[in-house]
Amino acid sequence: MVCDKCEKKLSKVIVPDKWKEGASNTTEGGGRKINENKLLSKKKRWTPYGNTKCTICKQQVHQDGKYCHTCAYSKGVCAMCGKQVLDTKSYKQSNV
Repeated sequence: MVCDKCEKKLSKVIVPDKWKEGASNTTEGGGRKINENKLLSKKKRWTPYGNTKCTICKQQVHQDGKYCHTCAYSKGVCAMCGKQVLDTKSYKQSNV
């Protein structure tokens, strides 16, 4: 559950480099070296889940945000910015 303002941030592409000259996933233009040992190279690796955690349940969040989807829906807030999006007073929700 994301607000309208944060919905624009969700349209990012998962692949960090495009296939063109100078990208790190190509062999020409100073990118990837031939017969390079990946364990010894000191490039920073891309982590798909990142290091962000939910502020309520401490579960890893897959996008840049404050709350996981479960906690955001139960509180009725935006998962990325924490803005109140939905009124959940009349909802019947369990803790399980």
